[in-house]
Amino acid sequence: MTGSLFDADPPAPPLAERLRPKTLDEVIGQRHLLGPGMPLRAAFEAGRLQSMILWGPPGVGKTTLARLVAGAFDAQFIAISAVLGGVKDIREAVDRAQIAAQQGRRTVVFVDEVHRFNKAQQDAFLPHVESGLFTFIGATTENPSFEVNSALLSRAQVQVLKSLDAEELGQLIARGAAELGVDPPTKEAADRLVGYADGDARRLLNALESAAALANGALIDEALLERTLGEQLRRYDKGGDQFYDVISALHKSVRGSNPDASLYWFARMLDGGVDARYIARRLIRMASEDIGLADPRALRMTLDAADTYERLGTPEGELALAQAVVYLAIAPKSNAVYKAFNAVKAFIKQDQTRPVPVHLRNAPTRLMKDLGYGKAYRYAHDEPGGYAAGEQYLPDGLEGQRWYEPVPRGLEQKIGDKLAELRRLDDEATGEG
Repeated sequence: MTGSLFDADPPAPPLAERLRPKTLDEVIGQRHLLGPGMPLRAAFEAGRLQSMILWGPPGVGKTTLARLVAGAFDAQFIAISAVLGGVKDIREAVDRAQIAAQQGRRTVVFVDEVHRFNKAQQDAFLPHVESGLFTFIGATTENPSFEVNSALLSRAQVQVLKSLDAEELGQLIARGAAELGVDPPTKEAADRLVGYADGDARRLLNALESAAALANGALIDEALLERTLGEQLRRYDKGGDQFYDVISALHKSVRGSNPDASLYWFARMLDGGVDARYIARRLIRMASEDIGLADPRALRMTLDAADTYERLGTPEGELALAQAVVYLAIAPKSNAVYKAFNAVKAFIKQDQTRPVPVHLRNAPTRLMKDLGYGKAYRYAHDEPGGYAAGEQYLPDGLEGQRWYEPVPRGLEQKIGDKLAELRRLDDEATGEG
């Protein structure tokens, strides 16, 4: 039917699909796996087809590598999505692999988001991996130690893929612009695209394709990117001032004991695409730097929240981090340990190397004992109250030096009271001496 919709040319595949590498040499990134002499390249060159788990963030080439493995060995490639698939898909894959085996051809079964399959579904692959019917390749963004059955994990090598760095993303921008037949973006626009992509090649190419379509032949600059990506681009600018400003706002809100502001900036970071694991690391730092011994439970709380997120991922694990954020905000604050540690480091850096007092030295040999090592050392557990009042533990010349001074808040108030009492006992013992 002339002039009908059926005569229209089919739409071109997305840019990310058109640029999908067809050979190892076309792959951008993953040099630690694909560089000369590296594990995956060595396996390719040696003709070893092995089951593996590809673990890494989105858009780093997990599916591409699986396809390249199948192509390199002329194997049938069967892809299953663990989000949409189930046991029926696994059975069909087994049937197709058996037919291919009868024809003398190997099969690669690729399972995307393998961590979303339950234990029974993952176990269904085991006998066929064991028999060599097919090679299993799973892709996951979650830690396979927690999300993949140990039996399946023991039969597959885990290959860790990394986010693309700025240089690699820059190469991808150049390749994408050439494919689209447009001039490369301005340096400022390219930097914004790299920040927006956050190591995700697919995200970068989708953004570049959208910008090129809107540009309609004009140069792609920052203003055009703002119109193309709008709120997403403005909201998340990893590596830029806004990124670090929001982190600073979260840290200062926690330090300022404002749970509502702390939750707001935490949610802003998540909404902007910040890796929750990065936020967890910052929370652990806050627990040590700004709370310390005023509430030692804060550090345990943040570590537990980080572990919970590793197990549950997004979005379930984010609640544990939110709980830690509120706890840190309402906890009593002290930077006494932080200040004392920095002061001691600074002192040691500029001070001479002072010898260990003889009575504190270890004396495992007769010679050392004859030299007086350990002589007159007072064993604290044998002293009244478990404290050797007046004993010297710092090097000579530093007697009475104090760096750690507890604040009168939280547990440190009790610590301060105890130290005051111990120092009183020291003064009495020294006076008596």
